Amino acid sequence: MDSYIELRLQPDAEMREAELSSKVFTKFHKALVALSTNQIGISFPQVNVKLGRLFRIHGNADLLHDLQGLNWLGPLLGYCQSSNILPVPEQTQYRIISERRSNMSSAKLRRLITRGSINKDGEKRYKVKMLSQGFDNPYLDLFSSSTGQVHRKFFALSDIQAHSVDGEFDCYGLSKTATVPWF
Repeated sequence: MDSYIELRLQPDAEMREAELSSKVFTKFHKALVALSTNQIGISFPQVNVKLGRLFRIHGNADLLHDLQGLNWLGPLLGYCQSSNILPVPEQTQYRIISERRSNMSSAKLRRLITRGSINKDGEKRYKVKMLSQGFDNPYLDLFSSSTGQVHRKFFALSDIQAHSVDGEFDCYGLSKTATVPWF
């Protein structure tokens, strides 16, 4: 990963930060699917409680050029300031950005009820445990165009590392093993 594109989100009264972040991330996901690549990652350098208004898309310059050629942001470009393809600074650190998932969900509860594996008391205990298992991680609420459902995607950030680790990224630009430059 020798290059990156920086996206500065510019929300306003019509498009709040959370909605804009979700829409940009969804468009990014669709662009990665269209490119059919596992060599582009994403980072959120201003992450705190929220992901922040700065997204960086990392990859080799050729792949990032292909991504830009898709005009993937479409009308959202009016709400973002996008840089050209820039080289990653020489002195940088690295970090893994991955998805954090709960092993308890409403869908799993529905399957347990349908199978008859859980009774009413068990259902109540499951719901209490599911709600108490909240994450402190930053997240986005994403709309699935295939199911019409909204689902929450939590993000986990590893400790900062001195050296990069090569690997593959999923269709959301996330990885459990590969690092992205962190600067």
